[in-house]
Amino acid sequence: MKKAFLYLAVVFISVSAIAQTQWKVDPHHSSLNFNISHSGISIVNGKFLEYTGNLTTNDKALKDSKFEFTVDVKSIDTNVDARDNHLKSADFFEVEKHPTMTFKSTKMVASKKANHYTLHGDLTIKGITKPVVFEVTYGGIAKGDKGEKLGMKAQTTINRFDYNINYDPTAAGIGKEVTIIVHLQFAKQ
Repeated sequence: MKKAFLYLAVVFISVSAIAQTQWKVDPHHSSLNFNISHSGISIVNGKFLEYTGNLTTNDKALKDSKFEFTVDVKSIDTNVDARDNHLKSADFFEVEKHPTMTFKSTKMVASKKANHYTLHGDLTIKGITKPVVFEVTYGGIAKGDKGEKLGMKAQTTINRFDYNINYDPTAAGIGKEVTIIVHLQFAKQ
């Protein structure tokens, strides 16, 4: 009886491991964008150009998948060099001390709406980790000459003050809330 249980446990673990699919973010077909209000009258858009990400799915389903993402903060780009350099300074991201930001999922839950999920996880910026929830729209899987690709869009809004990014001179009127919009394409490994 004990041997039979052990055998079933080994088979179950082996089948579970086989069913998992590994995916790696394709930076040539992905983008990591953000926007924030400025002076209360307009929006400033920006993006990060260098990042890595991995997704582990149970076969090809997103439910219960695991997601990890690392961003090189020095790669920030708002199309204004002076602003980008200021964002890298101690007033904002302090990139010399905190060169990366990370996200690690804690759970992915299917929504009642088809192809929609909530992605829960921990976002770390400037050494401060806070839970966040992304709304995810699953784009599906495409097969091509270079293998399978999986696509999704994820969006959330965070308060930058939660991460000690609290530079806010009265005259500038920089918003506290930052909307993060991520378009991702993953390549099957």
